[in-house]
Amino acid sequence: MDFADVDIWIFDLDNTLYPPEAALFSQIEARMTAYVMHLLGVDRDRADLIRRDYWRRHGTTLAGLMAEHRIDAASYLAEVHDIDFSGLAPDPALAAAIAALPGRKIIHTNADAAYARRVLAARGLAAGPDDLFEAIFGVEETGFRPKPAAAAFEAVLAASRADPRRAAFFEDDPRNLQIPHALGMRTVLVGRGRLGPDEIAQHADHGAHVQHRTDDLTAFLCRIASGGFTGQNDARTR
Repeated sequence: MDFADVDIWIFDLDNTLYPPEAALFSQIEARMTAYVMHLLGVDRDRADLIRRDYWRRHGTTLAGLMAEHRIDAASYLAEVHDIDFSGLAPDPALAAAIAALPGRKIIHTNADAAYARRVLAARGLAAGPDDLFEAIFGVEETGFRPKPAAAAFEAVLAASRADPRRAAFFEDDPRNLQIPHALGMRTVLVGRGRLGPDEIAQHADHGAHVQHRTDDLTAFLCRIASGGFTGQNDARTR
């Protein structure tokens, strides 16, 4: 599956546009667990189990908390994203590789747009009408419907006026590539993201919804820009 007719490139944010070693998400997970502890009056271990259960069943911890406890999303997002960004550094090679892609580039994240802007700024990947990414679609823009819900992807496609058959989606969670693939997008799994051993085993063969996988996003994008794909559907592509 090549990328010759792609005219919109859609990127996840966390653990996709920066390496997991930056340890942002470990901070966020700790703050989410603390939020659940205080909300429900449980200890840390129980709160962590609840948080993970909501993530598996609802797509995000936030979606689970909203569905089962009707929390205020804005205050939750502000609290869990109040983290240290010093682990991030500008990545000019990645910025150049993204810039070389023909067409539009947007962000689709389950985080909020304000947090996404801070991450992108720290990585040297600016977002705005005249910048590298023309738009950020956070969870607020999808009506707090998170990936992997079909409604989240449909909201982004409608708002960006994108044809999914001419779109490519880059994501670190294989669950979040099932709907894009069904809609006709090219799909690329970036690294292994937040998957634990059980999830890695479950997705070891990825399935048809993962058309490509890479552990080096910059090199992969450079290969696209140079016309390095010849049309084969290769889920093992690096």
